[in-house]
Amino acid sequence: MAEKRSRRRFTTEFKAQAVKRLLDGGKGLSEVATELGLSTGQLSTWRGEHLAAGSAEALAQRKAEEAETQRLRREVKRLEEENLILRKAAAVFARGVQPQSG
Repeated sequence: MAEKRSRRRFTTEFKAQAVKRLLDGGKGLSEVATELGLSTGQLSTWRGEHLAAGSAEALAQRKAEEAETQRLRREVKRLEEENLILRKAAAVFARGVQPQSG
């Protein structure tokens, strides 16, 4: 009967470095897995998790940026309205200050 291996645990940092090495190194999945002493399936799973987390982070970032853009557009509209009111008020006061002949 084959000897049962104990389950190894890897830190999040190790997983991230392994995936980075895979994505940035220009080497194939099996080559990187062999270098690190991992199975190709495990490294492939980590790569999938990393890409999914990255897309979730990108989605959250995009939503935050859209919310900020929307807030800024509302602020610009409010300021433009205030500016228009102030220009009209300045025009009214400018007419009222002129000396009256008579």
